Amino acid sequence: MKTKHLLFLCIVLFLTACKQEKRNECAQKIVVAYVTSWSDVMPDATYLTHINYAFGHVNEEFDGVRIENEERLKQIVALKKDAPHLKVLLSVGGWGSGRFSEMAADETLRRSFAKDCQRVVREFELDGIDIDWEYPTSSVANISASPDDTSNYTLLMRDIRQAIGEDKLLTQATAASAKYIDFRALDPYIDFTNIMAYDMGFAPYFNSPLYRSENVDQICADEAVKAHLEAGVPRHKLVMGLAFYGRGIEGFTRPKDLTTVHLTEGYIACWDSLAQVPYLTDSVGNMVYGYENLESLAIKCEYINANDLRGAMFWSYTGDNEAGDLRRTVYQTLNPVH
Repeated sequence: MKTKHLLFLCIVLFLTACKQEKRNECAQKIVVAYVTSWSDVMPDATYLTHINYAFGHVNEEFDGVRIENEERLKQIVALKKDAPHLKVLLSVGGWGSGRFSEMAADETLRRSFAKDCQRVVREFELDGIDIDWEYPTSSVANISASPDDTSNYTLLMRDIRQAIGEDKLLTQATAASAKYIDFRALDPYIDFTNIMAYDMGFAPYFNSPLYRSENVDQICADEAVKAHLEAGVPRHKLVMGLAFYGRGIEGFTRPKDLTTVHLTEGYIACWDSLAQVPYLTDSVGNMVYGYENLESLAIKCEYINANDLRGAMFWSYTGDNEAGDLRRTVYQTLNPVH
């Protein structure tokens, strides 16, 4: 009886410690970087709290996980030796990554996939799984879809949570519109939601405007946040996505370093005081490129703080310059030193 009592006490203490750790994490604004499998740039974790390794996929048998460039994932996880604060997750999905619909619709395949998520977490010593299904019920990315995807997505996240346990992270990337997903049903299973508040417009419209202006197409980041809150995502579980890249008209050469984009020859640097983002025009005033700079990123991070959101996510790490000016601005604005 004493042994059973001691075992029960140990379990209670372990679960309490896990919950306390998650509470401590919530006290700090998080910075989530998507790091891609196809890049050879090794991240500096100084101004990051989480890395989402992109990507894993639903395998061809619909019952497990296929990881792109496993050796690079191991190298990313190894960063935690010198940066013990860092959390590394495998992001499964991405634009055009399919087989979700078939897998999630079949209970046997779905549970097998969830169990394989558990294997991947243990084998690669990960801190969790990020699901980036773009998008349930939609075939816009040329993947299979079904009207039942939304309810099956909830079942999928439930099964993954049960498989990986409460001590691991389960997160998701979602469309700016907050469509496709039943957020209230998902809430018991999700640690936080990353809004893809970018690709919200293509030139001559802005890629990632904070607020609405005449240069905004369908939605802006502020509207995306409000849509998620109205859909049932708690503020402390909401992470706003940032773009470490810009979008321009056809033929425009996208610069590598957004901190020096205003030096691009032949264009005029402008600022939209309503949308709170910079852009370039040609000599006659036509918008040719919308992007982010240090000022617009800082304003977005101040917005995150003012609205009590969990933090920021950005796509992707290689969009920053060698000095890390973008990610440093994001981290220090979210977590100012008093």
